[in-house]
Amino acid sequence: MIEEAKRTATFPVLRTRQPIGDFYIGKMAAKDLINISWFDVRRRAGDGELDEYMGIQRRVSEDRVKEIAQYVTLSDATFPTAVILAVEAKCTTLEAVCDQDAASDFFLMTLQNNPGDLDNPETVLFRGIARVLDGQHRIRGLMDAKQDFEDFEVNVCVFVDADIADQASIFATVNLAQTKVNRSLVYDLLSYSKSRSPERTAHTVTVALDSNENSPLYRRIKRLGVSTEGRFGEVLTQATVVRSILPYISNDVLRDRDIGKKKSGWRHDASFDRKKLIFRQYFIEERDEEIARQIMHYFEAVKRRWEDAWNSTDKGNMLPRTNGFRAFARFLRPAILNLGEGDFVKMSIFKELFESMSLEDRDFNTDNFPPGGTGERKLFDRLMEEANFGEYS
Repeated sequence: MIEEAKRTATFPVLRTRQPIGDFYIGKMAAKDLINISWFDVRRRAGDGELDEYMGIQRRVSEDRVKEIAQYVTLSDATFPTAVILAVEAKCTTLEAVCDQDAASDFFLMTLQNNPGDLDNPETVLFRGIARVLDGQHRIRGLMDAKQDFEDFEVNVCVFVDADIADQASIFATVNLAQTKVNRSLVYDLLSYSKSRSPERTAHTVTVALDSNENSPLYRRIKRLGVSTEGRFGEVLTQATVVRSILPYISNDVLRDRDIGKKKSGWRHDASFDRKKLIFRQYFIEERDEEIARQIMHYFEAVKRRWEDAWNSTDKGNMLPRTNGFRAFARFLRPAILNLGEGDFVKMSIFKELFESMSLEDRDFNTDNFPPGGTGERKLFDRLMEEANFGEYS
């Protein structure tokens, strides 16, 4: 039986109260932070076609780690923002530090491992005490610098016994607005949430579009925004698809997410514009599969009308790629409103519309529709013109 010795790390913290619950802000010696941290990088679990992902963090950028490792050796190095950690209550003890008159919110927090057989689920290694929710590159930079860091303290934010859904939500919330963070990863993490939200529904639909063998988008979507090992032809990122679906579900994603957490439910009334939020009613009624089915019918019609362009991997062919997908996803709303008056539209109806258009497979090139927003807009305008849809843009 392999066991490690009992080890501890103690540091001062201040209890902070916010809607998500209590957490602790403190300062920790860099060497202690290095010793207790582990990075739960999001990855595919198992082999083959098992559609399940585990982990919270994005992949480590070795170039960024190298830059930080060099930076922390400079005389003016600083990390002014907190590293966010999640720890289990069984590994945590708090000793109150009291004022003269009354107890305060100041504590000494001690983190300790739970030695035992590595096969025992109750065992927690010293290196496994703190799951890093934000700050893995800073910690890896400190690790790779290979210095003692006797006078280097790092401010930390510690969540005690936060469940996996809350941990994923914390990472997603902290990083959603950061352009350098892979948005596909952030949207994927929102699937951990126990409550319904527009992002979770859009993620569920995106996974269905990618994993259903009958879907025209089968195996075309990069989960977590990076290519899946063993796959070819992944031309869309998860974020591209999710962000194309969200505007049809909600015009206030944060508010809807909060309603879902409170479990107060969304009202079945006319408070939303059905001409804009074409999938809102499906979302309210928890009929996510209907959203996926409608999108499959629509893009199956696109595929059948322009099959050569849809399946082509030639350079310059833009139909199956981001610009082409976005333009057709934008055209979905006016198509549904005109063809089905807001109700479910079958693939054959969409195909009849597309058959009436003069666009041919060879037309979907970057000369006609340049990369970027310009090409997307030009294709959307062309579709609207050929369909004679002037009212809904």
